[in-house]
Amino acid sequence: MEFFRCVVEVSVESYESVVIGAGQAGLSASYHLSRLGVRHVVLDAERRPGGAWQHRWDSLTMHDVHGVADLPDGRAPGDSGERANVAVPSWFGLYESLHDLPVERPVSVTSVTSVGDLLAVHSADGRTWFTRTLVNATGTWTRPFVPHYPGATSFLGEQVHTHDYPGAAHFVGKRVAVVGGGASAVQFLGELAPLTSVLWITRREPVWRSDFDADRGREAVTLVAERVEAGLPPASVVSVTGLSLRPQEQEAARLGVYERRLPMFSRIEPSGLRWESGAFEPVDAILWATGFRPAITHLAPLHLRSSHGGIPLLRESADVQTAVTAAYDPRVQLVGYGPSASTIGASRAGRAAALAVRRQLGDPRAAEGVLSGDGRMVTSGG
Repeated sequence: MEFFRCVVEVSVESYESVVIGAGQAGLSASYHLSRLGVRHVVLDAERRPGGAWQHRWDSLTMHDVHGVADLPDGRAPGDSGERANVAVPSWFGLYESLHDLPVERPVSVTSVTSVGDLLAVHSADGRTWFTRTLVNATGTWTRPFVPHYPGATSFLGEQVHTHDYPGAAHFVGKRVAVVGGGASAVQFLGELAPLTSVLWITRREPVWRSDFDADRGREAVTLVAERVEAGLPPASVVSVTGLSLRPQEQEAARLGVYERRLPMFSRIEPSGLRWESGAFEPVDAILWATGFRPAITHLAPLHLRSSHGGIPLLRESADVQTAVTAAYDPRVQLVGYGPSASTIGASRAGRAAALAVRRQLGDPRAAEGVLSGDGRMVTSGG
């Protein structure tokens, strides 16, 4: 008896690229992909435009944010007293409409797998999008990081991460331990100290800066890029850029909050914090300003991580913020990750990702050309 194997080719519709995330990086990438004529869709987990900005605390105004970069052909909201969680989402929504970006929401992406030459993007509701390339722009907001300390579950007070910060008024009358050495911790102390009792606790001695210029900025981003290119997890740039006090934090400084920093405690007890020395501080609340981690677990099936735990990226130019291509799978571009994890870096990375996608699709112009300011492809010949 002879057995015959029947091979059936199933034709599936596929995109040239799928962008995951519609924050600053995702919108920038979509804009440039559209200008290059790349057929793509943007999958966003949120129900409305705004990315992570729509979830920021109400007391954060456009005067408080550390700068929001322009999108390509779209000027960012300026310095004002308007709430950032209103101003930026409104801007993003207008931008999507003005440039007719193909955003589909809400779509919660759970995994990305490789299917031959294609990538399959799977959602929580059972749908799948096939694509030749992928631009990942999922940021960090959905992965708040809280370090583990013995006794944490025994604490009778309140524990809140930056992700869920309810505003300073919520803590009036409580003694609050602010844990973390970054810009958010400095800002929270500035809001809280004039209203209630606070402690500042960090793992390292804070690095204060008296000046910050373009050279220091490039140095900070370059250090992050070197880590990512080596396959190490991205690290904070605060140790290079340093911290500074804005006018909003001067009252807290006058009260001496920033000078009375304490080292990290060794354990958490029901009514407070205990140090290795035996010292104890009673607190009613712990505010974890301990940062976030990249939201990239959905990429795990692609095995993009190195043995060091990070996703190594390839650099295509001298500009370290344009290092976006995954070293282990060039079909995948990561924007807002590592050296491009800022609003300025994300916008630049979106442009770099679009060009990398075009190269991956086999367009010879992308290998030798650049995008002009209005998004047109310009080659060396004109």
